[in-house]
Amino acid sequence: MIRAEEVIGSVFAALEREPRVDLHSHFVEVSFLDGVVTLTGEVGGVAAKKLALELAASLSPVTGIVDRLRVEPSEPMEDGTIRDHVCNAFMSEPAFEGYTVRALVKQEIETVRAQDSRHMLEVEVTEGVVILNGSVQSLSHQRLAGVLAWWVPGSRDVVNGMEVSPPMEDNDFEVVDALQLVLEKDPLVNAAQIRLGCRDLVVQLEGAVSTESAKAAAESDAWCIFGVNGVINKITVV
Repeated sequence: MIRAEEVIGSVFAALEREPRVDLHSHFVEVSFLDGVVTLTGEVGGVAAKKLALELAASLSPVTGIVDRLRVEPSEPMEDGTIRDHVCNAFMSEPAFEGYTVRALVKQEIETVRAQDSRHMLEVEVTEGVVILNGSVQSLSHQRLAGVLAWWVPGSRDVVNGMEVSPPMEDNDFEVVDALQLVLEKDPLVNAAQIRLGCRDLVVQLEGAVSTESAKAAAESDAWCIFGVNGVINKITVV
């Protein structure tokens, strides 16, 4: 018979071995029931969140994960402020020029910008969690919207429920295309200095940049890409 205490202990041991999760600085609660591990708490960044989930899911006899982890915001913000920032980012983004933008405000849908298009971005924010719905024209647009939401300093999580219409088959090349698009928009990064690769949803970054902050920003952007499960950062600082 599987004892919950043993599984929980194994999860904690795995999280302790990953310095980016940093359990000494952040509190994570672990529970286990009927094969499902639930992670609850706050972590320091998107990388820590994704790594914690991957580590827990990789252990036997875990058959499922419930994600209740939130990212520590770099700047505390009210939900309405976060929502406004996300909507403004969408309206300022040339890739979304033809999109309708809507927001859920006090349980009512408000149209922030109306366009004659079947594509729409819908934004809801609850306790710092940005929930994205609507319809986008490509996987790159879906992923770009998610990263723009993550870039808002108050965001604690991003739930990307956007549909791609017409549907597209996802693969590693789509991840690279989206990350290239994101890096070109990040003011901290010179995308021309970075070479990208992806295999089985694990991104590899190579190249040379002039600052540690540029190296860190490129890795952070990669972790923010929807679907990315790992990042190998081989960028050098010269």
